[in-house]
Amino acid sequence: MSMHESVFGREATGPLAGLVIADFSRVLAGPYCTMLLADMGATVIKVESPAGDETRNYKPPVLGDESTYFLSVNRNKRSIVLDLTSEDDRMIAHDLAARADVVIENFKPGGFARFGLGYSSIAAVNPSVIYASITGFGTTGGADLPGYDLLAQAISGMMDLTGNPGGEPFRAGVAVFDVMTGLHACIGILAALHHRDVTGEGQQVETNLLSSALSGLVNQTGAYALSGTVPTRMGNEHPSLYPYAPFPTSDGQIVIAVGNDSLFRALCAGIGRAELGVDERFATAPARNHNRGELRPILEELLSVRTASEWADLLQATGVPAAPILDVKGGVDTAARLGLEPVVTAGSGARELPGIRNPISFSRTAPSYDWAPPLLNEGRVDVLDWLYGLPVTPEKRNRDRPTE
Repeated sequence: MSMHESVFGREATGPLAGLVIADFSRVLAGPYCTMLLADMGATVIKVESPAGDETRNYKPPVLGDESTYFLSVNRNKRSIVLDLTSEDDRMIAHDLAARADVVIENFKPGGFARFGLGYSSIAAVNPSVIYASITGFGTTGGADLPGYDLLAQAISGMMDLTGNPGGEPFRAGVAVFDVMTGLHACIGILAALHHRDVTGEGQQVETNLLSSALSGLVNQTGAYALSGTVPTRMGNEHPSLYPYAPFPTSDGQIVIAVGNDSLFRALCAGIGRAELGVDERFATAPARNHNRGELRPILEELLSVRTASEWADLLQATGVPAAPILDVKGGVDTAARLGLEPVVTAGSGARELPGIRNPISFSRTAPSYDWAPPLLNEGRVDVLDWLYGLPVTPEKRNRDRPTE
C-alpha cells in the first residue's frame, strides 16, 4: 500500500509515486534534491530538529514571517520534529529509516552514525535502502571541514575564476555548488534505485561539495587535469570563445555568445559588417581569441547605435545567440513570455504558495505541486500514524516497530 494513498491523501502520480524518502538533510543541497524528487511523486518526510531547518531563519526576504529561502526548496514535504538526543525520538527516527526506500542526510561525517542512524545500522534492518550522504569535503581528510558552499567556491578555484582581471575574487550570486551537489545526489539516488530494481540490492550513495565543484568547473578543471593549465580570472571573457561576453549598447549591455565561426559570420552580417566574418584576423576562433583586443572596439562602436533590446531582437532573428542582461524579475517574466510557465502554485486552500516550476517535463508522468512547504512539525500526526497507528504510546511504538 502506497504511503501517498494511505496517509497523506495525495494521489499516487509522478514517476516516483510510491517511494518514501526519509529526509534528514537541511539547508540547501539535500532539501533541493528531495524537493525535486517530491515534485516527481515521492513522499518526502522532512525530519527537523526542535529548532527547525536553519533556513527557516534565513531572513530577509520573507513571505509574512516565513523565510523565502526555506519556502523555495521545501514544497511537497511533511515535517516532523525529532530530537535525536532523546531516546524516544531516536527510536522513531530509526523506525522511519527502517521503512523508507531512501534515506538522505547531510550531517558532518560520523555525526549521524553516533545516533545509531549510520548506513550500516539502517542497512542491517533495511537492506534494500538507498542511503544518500552529502558532505562538504568527503569523509577522509576533509571530514572536519564544515560544508558551506562559500568554502567550496573558495577552495575549488571558482572564486579565483570569478571577477575582473587584477580585481578581487567574487563568489557566484547563488550557492551554486550546493545546488549542483543536490543535483548530483539526485542522480545518484535515481541510479541506485534502478540498480535496486534490477538486483534488489540497496547501497550507500555519497557526494560532497568539493567533488561536485571540481566536476562542475568542467573545462576549467579539465584544462588543468589534461594539460596543467591553470586558468585565470578573465571577468566576463571566455578563455576559448570570442565574442562571448557582454558588450555595451546605446542604453545598456547585451550578451553575445558566438560559439562557432558560422555564428560569427552571422553576427557580422547582422551588425552590417559582413566583411569582418572573412577577415583573416577574425575568421576562426583561434584568430578571434588572439586578436580580441582589435575586435572588441570595432564591435563596441557598431553596437553603440542601437539599444540592447533592439540588438537582441535583430540578432536573435538572424540566429545569433544574444540577450539583454536582465534582473531576476526580468528572467522570470521572460520565461513566462516564452511559454515556459515558470511560476507554479503549491498547496491548496488557505496555504497556497507560489514557487518556481520543477524544470523537468514528462510526457506521461508530470510533476505535481500538492503541498506547500510545511510548517514546522505539521506532519507529525500523519507520520506517526503511518509508523505505529494512533494514539502513539511508548508501548504501542515498541510493539509496532517494523522488523524488516
